[in-house]
Amino acid sequence: MVQTSARLLKLLSLLQTRRSWTGPELAERLEVGVRTVRRDVERLRSLGYPVRAAPGIAGGYQLGAGAELPPLLLDDAEAVAVAVGLRTAAGGTVGGIEETSLRALAKLEQLLPSRLRRRVNALQTYTVSLPGSAPLVNANVLAAIAAACRDRERLRFPYRDREGAKSTRTVEPYRLVHLGRRWYLVAWDAGREDWRTFRVDRIAPRISTDRRFTPRKLPARDIGAYVSAAVSTARDRYQARVVLRAPLAEVAKRVPPSYGSLEAIDERSCLLRTGSDWLGGLAVYVAMIGVDFEVLEPPELVDEVRALAGRFTRATKRESAAGRVP
Repeated sequence: MVQTSARLLKLLSLLQTRRSWTGPELAERLEVGVRTVRRDVERLRSLGYPVRAAPGIAGGYQLGAGAELPPLLLDDAEAVAVAVGLRTAAGGTVGGIEETSLRALAKLEQLLPSRLRRRVNALQTYTVSLPGSAPLVNANVLAAIAAACRDRERLRFPYRDREGAKSTRTVEPYRLVHLGRRWYLVAWDAGREDWRTFRVDRIAPRISTDRRFTPRKLPARDIGAYVSAAVSTARDRYQARVVLRAPLAEVAKRVPPSYGSLEAIDERSCLLRTGSDWLGGLAVYVAMIGVDFEVLEPPELVDEVRALAGRFTRATKRESAAGRVP
């Protein structure tokens, strides 16, 4: 009986790791016959697990979704990841899920082996979280938008722009992007007949779905970089274009999407588009990328780089002079 129970747990674990398994594949993994696999599948069904079976060469066993959530099997790394994710969600940027995240975390920690519980608690004890200024996003709004993206349904919602002006927008939703502790919706605005990026925390909870739409080609291959550029343009006073004298693949490791967008010029250089309200900080940031560069615009940034270059040169000359031995 103990051996059978252990085999059922292993079978369930296998079904949760892949979309579909053939009978012979499961039999080989479990080191039993195909008939035993069929019997074990029936036992799982009697326990409430919706295991579907498709006949034929292309058929197999698949763990589907049921009316109720059955118990899940997690390995050590998965259990720690879920616990950390629940702790983060409890104090994150999505409102309305704090209490449910804590309830789920309490249930999970109660079942964690002591060795895993110590790892999770150590992470909590020795991690300092600074309170963020990012606005909370309504969890129901986020879920409604995600469902509309999935089902290709148009959305109609009240929206408030950064100046506080209110309007009602009808859009075709395509992607949700989490960038810099804020959530953004990339959508085709039917009223403006153009692509727009909306801050989700400015979308009112009164969302209604409209008819389905035929998907359009996305405005960019890298939607994260597209949103980053759109946010930077709307937020920052100075918009910069800088040629970086290094291959795109090398520079991409040093420039996260939230700081700017990159575009290859040739095999040895690329173009950085970024922005800031502070020219001095922008100049230092570009220099700290660690490659030679040329500022194309704005002219104010060219002047700032020139001034900083002179200041750094004078600083090193004074240091050299102070270190001379008479």
